Amino acid sequence: MAGESLNIELLAIPAVSALIIFLSYTSQLLFLFLEPGALSTSETWKFNILVGCIWICYYRACTVDPGRVPKDWEPSKENKSAQDDTLREDDNHDASVRQRWCRKCSALKPPRAHHCKKCQRCIPKMDHHCPWTCNCVSNFTLPHFVRFLFYAVVSMTYLESFIFKRIGVIWGQRTLPSYLGPSIPALAHLFILVVVNSLTLFSLVILLIRTIWSLGSNITTIESWEIERHKTLLRRARYFGGYLDGPDGVKVRIQKQEFPYDIGILSNIRDGMGGTWNILSWFWPFAATPGRESGLDFEVNGFEDRNLSWPPPDPDRIPRRPRALHPGMDPFTMPHFESTSDEIEAFRKRQEEDLTRRGLAGPDVRRRKKFHERHELRRKNGQTIIEDDDDDEEEGEEVEKVSNSGSYDHIDIDEGEEAWRDSEGQRLGDYGVDEDIEFYDEDDVPLSVVRERIKARD
Repeated sequence: MAGESLNIELLAIPAVSALIIFLSYTSQLLFLFLEPGALSTSETWKFNILVGCIWICYYRACTVDPGRVPKDWEPSKENKSAQDDTLREDDNHDASVRQRWCRKCSALKPPRAHHCKKCQRCIPKMDHHCPWTCNCVSNFTLPHFVRFLFYAVVSMTYLESFIFKRIGVIWGQRTLPSYLGPSIPALAHLFILVVVNSLTLFSLVILLIRTIWSLGSNITTIESWEIERHKTLLRRARYFGGYLDGPDGVKVRIQKQEFPYDIGILSNIRDGMGGTWNILSWFWPFAATPGRESGLDFEVNGFEDRNLSWPPPDPDRIPRRPRALHPGMDPFTMPHFESTSDEIEAFRKRQEEDLTRRGLAGPDVRRRKKFHERHELRRKNGQTIIEDDDDDEEEGEEVEKVSNSGSYDHIDIDEGEEAWRDSEGQRLGDYGVDEDIEFYDEDDVPLSVVRERIKARD
């Protein structure tokens, strides 16, 4: 199935290119055989210049590198110092001040960055992975994507005026004999042209309006999902005294948190369109791509404490605590080894287990079952799952406590739902985000990294 989806995505760019060719060039050919005739010289130049802008912007939206997070990236000194102090003083799962760590990239994740499952890396200021460009819409490709939508809408609106002008002529001559009017193939071509252009124009107008709204508020598509998710958690938390249950009984405090990156409409548009106040460059197809040093740190509006991270705390973004020692085990007992090689092997095994518990290696990272898996267990055979979170991963056994009452009135509410969908029915993975990384492998900064940073600072 993965191979099939990949092949389908590879057809997206040829399909879009074929659509542009059909609407732009076959229409001009068709107008030669319809009254009032071919486009004038002025109309031809204007229309084809707009089409040329579409080709340029679409090519750049498809081919410009969406960026990557440098391996040695670190937050600004001020934020790093404050958060290092927090990490040193508090070893609890405080999601509000944590720094995001990507296990697959083995690097810190800057604000607004996400690990794309298609690009296989963390993308700075990732908006979404666009299937029609086979590329991520990010800090570096967003200006080209916006210009592509703008010129596509303008040129198709211009084409729509040409089409309906000729439809009006045909309608006015409807009483004439058929041999005096356009041929059947020409009428069929015109019908297909008006349907395809109108439907595509309608879709792109909606997409352009939504994109401009997001640009003006400085909210990416992924962040709009996170904002809606945060509002849902706030509504739920009101019924539980402001706290929701995380893994292993950890209580996560849910407080209203303002979106930090909305700094004013004009400033938002400036940042989204390459960081320049030159309005002409916002529309220029050959405008420079934002500098590669951008997209890692962002100006904030100051409504919230600087130590609060975005997205806000979410119960499903918290890793489970390491498993406690089995009864009877003495943590201070030194095992006896027959040889040095046995001791080295035991050390390597302990090291691997430690990395596994921290989420840095191995597939057996302790996490709660995914919500949709817990949900399926709950509904299995009409049974009510009272508790399905206490599983023994080492033994490969699942402990289920069920009730055959068929009622859901007494089920513990699963506040953390990574399978949660927004008002448009989208999961986070539908925007290209790697959900396994976002919800299960995005841990706090490894202790070794924190120690190195504190040591370097001191």
